[in-house]
Amino acid sequence: MKRQKRLTKSDHTFVVLAYKESPYLEECIRSLRQQTVPSQIVIATSTDNPYIRGIAEKYSLRVVVNHNPTGIAGDFDFGLKVGKTRFVTVAHQDDRYEPGYLEAVLKHVDDRTIIAFTDYYEEHPKGRQETNQNLKIKRLMLTPLKFRALQGRKWVRRRILSMGNPICCPAVTFHKPKIHGNIFQSAFCSNMDWKAWELLSRKKGSFVYIGEPLMMHRIHEESTTTEIINAGKRTDEDFRMMCLFWPRCIARPLSKAYAGAEKNNH
Repeated sequence: MKRQKRLTKSDHTFVVLAYKESPYLEECIRSLRQQTVPSQIVIATSTDNPYIRGIAEKYSLRVVVNHNPTGIAGDFDFGLKVGKTRFVTVAHQDDRYEPGYLEAVLKHVDDRTIIAFTDYYEEHPKGRQETNQNLKIKRLMLTPLKFRALQGRKWVRRRILSMGNPICCPAVTFHKPKIHGNIFQSAFCSNMDWKAWELLSRKKGSFVYIGEPLMMHRIHEESTTTEIINAGKRTDEDFRMMCLFWPRCIARPLSKAYAGAEKNNH
């Protein structure tokens, strides 16, 4: 099957998850408006407030309010539902997308795609990090998915996920026809995205990896990821995820080793 060609604004939506009053929200939206391929942009929130409304008005964006919030997982599933196009990227309010992000994604997706995602870099309080130990490990883990012939192999993506979660959630674009029901589970707080990839890895289709760092993931003290790690919730969830792939006697030491990557969020 040939790759899809000439996908347009009617095929894709950026749904920006806005929470409270993030000082980075407007920067995120500007990066989406600067994409080389135009897209629809919508703001989804469970914390409707004048700050979010003001930014939405400034950029003439629609705001969709989740009146029945059920936590972080519910926010992500709600954001995914808000996007009505074939392809949806659930953008995080603190992050920023390079101008060529969407163009690269749409060049590589086709009807077999389940999710497509790019490489990324990090923005820390001390500045931009193009690479660090954590990013090097994730890029190494994802190497097999650079090959189109392996992107559709279930065993390949499940072997990758059995060693940890190298997929950056805000870098992911979802192919809506392949997504059915809620994929983000409230039983997980830190690893709800890892669990979502595990569920999707069982489906027939492909995980499309684009090895260019086309989005920026911001690491800061107020981020949800940092709050979760500081609260000590992640270690138990790492173990539960490893148990989906390995016997408990193997999952325990693997999860302890994987926990070392948490240090990058401090």
